[in-house]
Amino acid sequence: MSQALEDLLDLLDLEQIEENIFRGQSRSAVVPRVFGGQVAAQALVAAGRTVPADRLAHSLHAYFLRMGDPGAPIVYNVERIRDGRSFTTRRVVAVQHGRPIFSLSASFQTYEEGLDHQASMPSAPDPAALPTSSDRLRGYEHLDPRVVEHFLAAREAIDLRYVDEPPYGRYGAPREPHSQVWFRTNGKLGGAVDEPLLHVVLATYVSDMTLLDSVLLAHGRGGWAVGDVVGASLDHAMWFHRPFRADEWLLYDQESPSASGGRGLGQARIYTQDGRLAVSVIQEGVVRVPR
Repeated sequence: MSQALEDLLDLLDLEQIEENIFRGQSRSAVVPRVFGGQVAAQALVAAGRTVPADRLAHSLHAYFLRMGDPGAPIVYNVERIRDGRSFTTRRVVAVQHGRPIFSLSASFQTYEEGLDHQASMPSAPDPAALPTSSDRLRGYEHLDPRVVEHFLAAREAIDLRYVDEPPYGRYGAPREPHSQVWFRTNGKLGGAVDEPLLHVVLATYVSDMTLLDSVLLAHGRGGWAVGDVVGASLDHAMWFHRPFRADEWLLYDQESPSASGGRGLGQARIYTQDGRLAVSVIQEGVVRVPR
């Protein structure tokens, strides 16, 4: 396991300070605020810590309310909404400086058999044949080297590989609003931390990294790395269909069906390398062209 992955696991390992109250640390993202995927992942950890281990997360719905301060801890207040025979529901509010910055509702379910079908996995090249984030980013002479290092530091715990050029790699002309990335943790997970909730939490963390890329592609924008848009996540929803491991390759197939009113919508499916549909994701974000 890499040091960066160990640091990420430490970041996601919350301190319980009272019943139903947890505290997590913060750190800067590519932009000077807390990364939204971190807050969503930590909130899901807080919810999961109040649920029996045999109930697995099957969905989450979240709103990003305010920018997080990377210099201050985040307190997560968990409300136990319902404990039914099959489903458990939790609501989590993340607070900084006395104000809510994020809210999440999550549902957990005991395993049961049922009807089973799925959308077919789209074609994609083998991830081993694709350049690493480091190789790709350091090959772009038009990017500020400081931006490149910020990107690499923020994603050091995750091996993330774009199938095609990312928005900041080739921009200026519209492209199909469709993006694919392969991802997995930068190291294997094992021991006491290797539990189903952690894999779901790590996928939640990564899911906020690239989902709005397809919005940018549709308009030939390079994104935050080149400064031709400003934006932030507004809301985020995920459905966890089948078991998966975050330390094995996952294909994140993303597209944008719409952008309007200063907002862009991204929707995606996450597949295991052997073709099982593991997760569905939808996110809307603010996407504005600077004046």
